Amino acid sequence: MNFISHAFKTINTKLALGTIYLMLFYSSINAQQKCVLMTDPAFQHGEKITYNVFYSVIGMYLNAGTAVFKTTREKFDNNDAYHVVAEGYTNRRYDWIFKVRDRYESYFTVDNFHPLKFVRNIIEGDFLHHEEVTFDDKSNTAICDNKRFKIQPGVFDVINAIYYARNLNYNSFAVGDKIPFSMFLDEQVYNMYIRFLGKEKIKTKYGTFNAIKLSPLLIKGSIFEGGENMTLWVSDDPNHIPVRAESPISVGSVKIDMMGYANLRYPLSSLISLD
Repeated sequence: MNFISHAFKTINTKLALGTIYLMLFYSSINAQQKCVLMTDPAFQHGEKITYNVFYSVIGMYLNAGTAVFKTTREKFDNNDAYHVVAEGYTNRRYDWIFKVRDRYESYFTVDNFHPLKFVRNIIEGDFLHHEEVTFDDKSNTAICDNKRFKIQPGVFDVINAIYYARNLNYNSFAVGDKIPFSMFLDEQVYNMYIRFLGKEKIKTKYGTFNAIKLSPLLIKGSIFEGGENMTLWVSDDPNHIPVRAESPISVGSVKIDMMGYANLRYPLSSLISLD
C-alpha cells in the first residue's frame, strides 16, 4: 500500500491534464507554419471531450482519474474569443490516497488563436495554487503576479496551444518532420517540438481509430524522463482530437484514452469500430 500511495502522489492528476497538454505542445506562429493550417477551425462552441487516465501500478492499469475539456465562444475584453475550461480530478475511490481537483482556463482569439488570459487553480492533496496570466499582444508581454515577462510573438499558453495544434494540416508533413512549438508556463518560455510519425490504426478503450501518430519532445523532470518517450494518436479526421497518449513515467507508465465527446464540429469519421 505504501508503494501505491507513493505512485498516486507522484503521478497525480496534474499529469492527467499536463500529459494531454504536453502531447500536443505549443507552436510559434510564423509565415511558414500558417501555410500548414487547416482552412476552418477543428472545433466549435459547445464541444466537450472526456478522457480517462490509467496508471500502471505493479503491472496492472488502474482507472485513476478523469480530464474534461469544454469549449465555448464568447466575448472577452472586446475580443471574439474561445474559452476553454479543462478540469482534472482523481476518481473518488482514490481520494483517500491523494485527492486532486485541478481547473485550467484559457481565453484566446478566434481569428489567430493568440492567448488573452490563462488561469490555473490546483488542489492536489494539501497543495493549493492559483495563477493568472494576462497576455499583451501589442507589447509581446505576459503579466503574472504583477510581473511582466517579455515573450516572442506567437507564444501560447498550455491550453490554447492544443487547440492551435489541432488545426495543423498534418498531410503537409513528411514522416520524421519536427514541428516547433513555444509556450509560456511557470514564468518561462519553453521551445520544443512535436515529431510527425505518420498514420496508423490504433485500438483504444473507446474503439479503433484511423489515427495520426505523433511524438512530442518532453522536458525532463520528476515525472518524465525527457526526450521523445511519449506517443500520441490524434483522430485522422478534421476534428484532430487526441484519442490516446501513452508514456513511461518515473513510477510505471501512464495511458490516456478519449472516452466521450459531444458537439464535435465534424463527424468522427476516423472511428472504425467501437470497443
